[in-house]
Amino acid sequence: MSEIKEIVRPFYTECLTVNAETNVAEKMGQLLADNFQSKGSTEVKGKEQLIGQIGFFWKLVPDLKWEIQEMIAEGNQVVVRSLASGTPNGNFMGVQTDGTKSFKTMTIDIHTVENGQVVEVHHLEDWSTAIKQLQG
Repeated sequence: MSEIKEIVRPFYTECLTVNAETNVAEKMGQLLADNFQSKGSTEVKGKEQLIGQIGFFWKLVPDLKWEIQEMIAEGNQVVVRSLASGTPNGNFMGVQTDGTKSFKTMTIDIHTVENGQVVEVHHLEDWSTAIKQLQG
């Protein structure tokens, strides 16, 4: 079970977390299957859409950090509970920010792995808490 967790871990440590060592598009291209789908409450994104969104977040939140708190693996799925934090500078989900306020919020994802790549992730982020922190 730990090897399936190690397939998913770089998604947080090298892709969602901003760092100077990673070419985010290249790394996500390796981690995510070509038929990858990211499923939120109401929308589904493909591989290229998610890569573009994460690249945008890296610019908007230059200290973005996604810290894994817990990983649970069963079969070909990995559940990850994490804390996302950062200090955005620009329009963040409708809130104009200037790089002086930070957020920290919980996320929960369920990744499905096939042939050594992530093919699907169901995700939930508590963005309303992040927005309250940035406004308050």
